[in-house]
Amino acid sequence: MKSELIRAREAAKIARTVSESQKNEALFAMGEQILCSTDAILTANAKDVEAAKKRVETTTRIDRLLLNEHRIQMMVDGLHEIMALPDPIGEVIEIWTRPNGLRIEQVRVPFGVVGIIYEARPNVTVDTSALTVKTGNAVVLRGGKEAFETNIALTVALRKALHDVLLPSDLVVMVTDTDRRSVDDLIRARGLVDLVIPRGGAGLISHVVENATVPVIETGVGNCHVYIDSHANLAMALDIIVNAKTDRPSVCNAAETLLIHSAVAPSFVPIAAEKLTKLGVELRLDAKANHLLENESIIAKQATEEDFATEFLAPILAVKVVESLDEAIDHIGHYGTGHSEAIVTDENEVAKEFLQRIDAAAVYHNASTRFTDGYEFGFGAELGISTQKLHARGPMGLRELTSYKYVIRGNGHIRR
Repeated sequence: MKSELIRAREAAKIARTVSESQKNEALFAMGEQILCSTDAILTANAKDVEAAKKRVETTTRIDRLLLNEHRIQMMVDGLHEIMALPDPIGEVIEIWTRPNGLRIEQVRVPFGVVGIIYEARPNVTVDTSALTVKTGNAVVLRGGKEAFETNIALTVALRKALHDVLLPSDLVVMVTDTDRRSVDDLIRARGLVDLVIPRGGAGLISHVVENATVPVIETGVGNCHVYIDSHANLAMALDIIVNAKTDRPSVCNAAETLLIHSAVAPSFVPIAAEKLTKLGVELRLDAKANHLLENESIIAKQATEEDFATEFLAPILAVKVVESLDEAIDHIGHYGTGHSEAIVTDENEVAKEFLQRIDAAAVYHNASTRFTDGYEFGFGAELGISTQKLHARGPMGLRELTSYKYVIRGNGHIRR
């Protein structure tokens, strides 16, 4: 792997001086090359999907892996959105002049070489490559074996596009060794890699955070909640929880727990249970919620402590009736992962208190947690969703891929 990292390091030196127009030309070429390579990409993806089925992977993991023409077009659309965004590199964040006349500027700069470690989501290959190219970084991609063939096909297309516009193809480097040791090599490559971002399950993220010697931005798991307040519009609340749970259950911004105020629970539990079960959601109810079920044909499991602590990434929803806003906030504080939390209420003061007291990367009032996404935030794409508090928090786009340096201008100044 060392030779790959050295190549990326050399490419990153060139990338620091690439103009915005050159970057956008590269992004456009990357999109065109992906479209031209659609057949090859889908053929490779079919191999990965077939292998996943033979391993009897879950339907949610296969959904994360699966590509089709629509999803490929979405990748290209993301490239075009990133093209339209302003280049953050060289932006003067702040400028001031000291009493002695020294002029100080704080200026955005690239990190250098960014390592991305991820599992069965081939769109990450394109999203991260686009964001790093736009920010003058080089990227080292270490995908999982689940999407190996797909990632190779995508990387070939991306590298060809860079070559065609006379930029170093090593701005995008893929690690082809899928052994766990290659992860350790990458996260300990101080001096060659400037930043590592893990995207995947809790086990992968924990391993990287605990063993890396390279700086890490932690992307956390998403045990997300939707709280239905006593002053909620219940029709709106039903739409929001259905979207948050069923739109795409396998992703980290899907809701995993529904909290319902006891004042509206008798009305809301039956209609929500009926709607969600018809959509294939398995409900795990606490005793109070289970008692309120009116339709005896609805089969629900008894919720356990583990259920409230679990990121299901599947059509499963834990449900709890709470007596107050305080109880809802306490529950989220105990079980939440700092990702995305939502309240549905018509009372602005209640919403204000929830938004202030909940400690999470994204907090919502009358909206689905599914919006915690770089594309939905207008970033074009994302590197992941950070649940930590240093440097970056929430969806990470272009600015989160930059550091800064100070540029100081004098006129023969010496310190006395």
